[in-house]
Amino acid sequence: MLHDIPPLAEVRRVTEKKRDAWWTVLLVDPVATPLVRFTARRARWVTPNGITWAALVLGLGAAACFAQGDWRWLLAGAALYHVSFVLDCMDGKLARLTGTGSVFGAWLDYVFDRVRVLFCAVALMGGQYVRTGDVLYVWLALAVVFLDMLRYVDALQIFKIRHGMRKQIKARARQARRAGAEREVAFMEDLLRDNPEADTEVGTRADADAADAAGAAGAAGVVAVPVAGAAADGGPEGAGLPGAAVAPVPTGVVDLHQEFRSRFPWYARFRTFLLRRRIRTHLVSGIEFQMAVFIVGPAVGALVPVTVGAAVLLMVFELAIIYKLLLSTRDFARTLASFDAQEKEERPEQPAAA
Repeated sequence: MLHDIPPLAEVRRVTEKKRDAWWTVLLVDPVATPLVRFTARRARWVTPNGITWAALVLGLGAAACFAQGDWRWLLAGAALYHVSFVLDCMDGKLARLTGTGSVFGAWLDYVFDRVRVLFCAVALMGGQYVRTGDVLYVWLALAVVFLDMLRYVDALQIFKIRHGMRKQIKARARQARRAGAEREVAFMEDLLRDNPEADTEVGTRADADAADAAGAAGAAGVVAVPVAGAAADGGPEGAGLPGAAVAPVPTGVVDLHQEFRSRFPWYARFRTFLLRRRIRTHLVSGIEFQMAVFIVGPAVGALVPVTVGAAVLLMVFELAIIYKLLLSTRDFARTLASFDAQEKEERPEQPAAA
């Protein structure tokens, strides 16, 4: 029934991600979300997997246009690619709205995205190579395919590492609970994702900020675990680092980005500004890279400089993410060390032998 589909405001809340690429937030969601609601109301025979297939067909159509090489065909290909991406965003939204998502559908969406990029890159640069004979376009095709693969492989591996760190911390918290300490794990990034206004940090987190975060965790029914604190002079401290000492903060939450925040005090305000608008701080990711190569470059007639510029920016942001991961692993080591220190303090001393 039509009345089963909620109003548009509720559809936005249910289907739109809390953080997404700025291209999606600004140029896709305003179109895709109303279309998803319309589809759910008027075309219930449409499935998320069907939309995924339609997105692939339009993407291959864009590749066919790119292969022609002429600027008019490039414009047509750019338009088709954007429509294809709108559909690519609609499949997940429809799945979340109607509860018809599947594991296979997620796999299909991921694989089709990579197929679309591959065909469009070869067709776009190949068409320009046939038209001009410039071998530079062959190298650009290889670069686009390689960078797209690198971005998504790196994203998957970083996700696995971060998930593994969180899993280990939760395991240590369960171990502490079995030992008699009533504690649950709260992660700072989760609190900030749910409530961007809670990000009051400027530079290194002070005790008051830790108390505020712990209060937010308590309001959600979560008792925070101790984590290593920050040095008074703004430098990190914790076990596992040269010259560091563990300093548990009983009212803290687990913050795996503490050292990064202390080194870049402006990041908290910048992140909060974007998060309030649902925009993630990874401003040039795989999505923006694709849009630059397959939409902006062909549309403005500057394929080479736009592709090269987007490639450089993508690598800059990837290196920044890798650096942030490195600092996060240090915070992870300090967090585990704080568990060890607290367990040692709580362990009763053995009486000395006579």
